[in-house]
Amino acid sequence: MALSPTSTRVLERLRAYTPPPTNYYNCPLSRRAAVLIVLFPDRHGDLKVVLTMRSASLRNYAGQAALPGGKADSLSETPWDTARREAYEEIGLPMDDSKLKGFKVEHLCELPANLAKTELGVRPCVAYLSPTVPTSGTETSSGGTDSEVEDRLIPRLDPKEVAAVFTAPFHAFLRKEWSGPGPAPVQKNGKPEKWYRGSWTDWHESRWRMHNFYIPKPPPSSREMRRNAAKSQPPSGSSEHGTGLPEGDDPRPEPSALDDLTTFRVFGMTARILVDAARVAYGEEPEFEHNSHFGDEEMIGRLLKIGRLSDVRKKGEVLTKDVLRQASKM
Repeated sequence: MALSPTSTRVLERLRAYTPPPTNYYNCPLSRRAAVLIVLFPDRHGDLKVVLTMRSASLRNYAGQAALPGGKADSLSETPWDTARREAYEEIGLPMDDSKLKGFKVEHLCELPANLAKTELGVRPCVAYLSPTVPTSGTETSSGGTDSEVEDRLIPRLDPKEVAAVFTAPFHAFLRKEWSGPGPAPVQKNGKPEKWYRGSWTDWHESRWRMHNFYIPKPPPSSREMRRNAAKSQPPSGSSEHGTGLPEGDDPRPEPSALDDLTTFRVFGMTARILVDAARVAYGEEPEFEHNSHFGDEEMIGRLLKIGRLSDVRKKGEVLTKDVLRQASKM
């Protein structure tokens, strides 16, 4: 699982990247958040990124694709600390490398803060998840295959906050057409699905490119198959003749909306962050139209100047076009 030459250069660029001054630390605690961009090598040595589908029970962005992350707990907590803590709570990525059992997490860099519609300053933190003992070929040092190692790299999800954990080729977020390994995205009817769709919209009092990526839903991993098989076992005390638990008390899970999906759609701020991260990492511009600036540091600073992003959030407070227009004049 040696890194490809391209991936090696990507990590070097990210380690060397220094972001511009940030307004993140000017935001009050209630407006600070961070996300973790977890990169890891696949069996070919190319980099992939870990993503999640948020649970339908969450208050914000329910059922949407997202990077692991969330709000800061204290003013002393750095964006990296926040991102690591949230990744542990959401997808089970240990904060202590000693608990990763053969893997380690390297803090590569941080990117300019983005402005969420919920009026949070979101700081992306880039991490590299790698094996501590290099392996070669298709056999690992523990006797497993590279595909099994990739399964181990995908942290165990916490169903309280995350409905699914999946991965995508990192370089693909600069491509207009699907170029990743494995089958291309398809629609429910089996017809080909576009990998990328984009359009321009008004946001931040300027033209803002909305990116949409359709990531092929992977087949279940061996771990997921074992877990699903265990869940589908008849409850104790039941029989094929219907004796046991009363009708309606079967605790086996009902199929979820995710079961019907053929692709995971990544869009909005998450897509923007991934495009920006890939631009920095690969030293390339996307094959599609995009905003040239990285993040939303300037708009966050302007909102702070007009008294928005205050510590106490007012009921019904919404980031409207009028507010953004006022901020743009600062």
